[in-house]
Amino acid sequence: MVGLSGLVGAGRSGLAKALLGGGRVTAGTVRVAGRPARIDHVGTALQRYRIGYISEDRKGEGLILMHDVTANIGITIWRRLAGLMGWLAEGKVRRAVAPLVERLAVRTPSLGQTVANLSGGNQQKVSVAKWLAAEVDILIVDEPTVGIDIKTKTDLHELIWQLARDGKAVLLISSDMPEMVALADRIIVMGGFRLLGEVETDRDYRRMSDAIMAHIHKVDAAA
Repeated sequence: MVGLSGLVGAGRSGLAKALLGGGRVTAGTVRVAGRPARIDHVGTALQRYRIGYISEDRKGEGLILMHDVTANIGITIWRRLAGLMGWLAEGKVRRAVAPLVERLAVRTPSLGQTVANLSGGNQQKVSVAKWLAAEVDILIVDEPTVGIDIKTKTDLHELIWQLARDGKAVLLISSDMPEMVALADRIIVMGGFRLLGEVETDRDYRRMSDAIMAHIHKVDAAA
């Protein structure tokens, strides 16, 4: 699991969106599994390169609030589940979605519940579940635990760890330094929309936070 650290405005979310075709790449090369990748849209990222993105803005970008749990989770697999002539049976989607709702312990009265009526923590679980349904190989996770309760935060940390243990490549963006130190195997530091350096992790919070800030302050001093 690679962490992407930096101050607000460093360009972390911008980099994530650029990797998904949502922003202009002005320099460098995007490679997936060692091969150059041309990604012009989030659909290309998912269908061709198996990349998913859990947005920091779950209400504005990650979810369709007025749709139900089934639709929000199933949206990434509609193409896979569609039958002849593109017909999609709702029951088929529900059967695919239900095990993920159970696995993530999403608290909802039914799969037909409107997502806007769920708590923030359960909305975030739905946002994660749709990418689990898609069976992505690479998952970009942007500020995964902002605005959720401690119990859900712990659950999501364990889920992210399990994804990495299962062989998924995870790019974690977080402004929560303890979260970054606890989860990431190595940390890339950003500032001014550039990569400033890398910190190998040993779970020592003081050493790692000092090393991250040293990269940031070094650039500030040079400027």
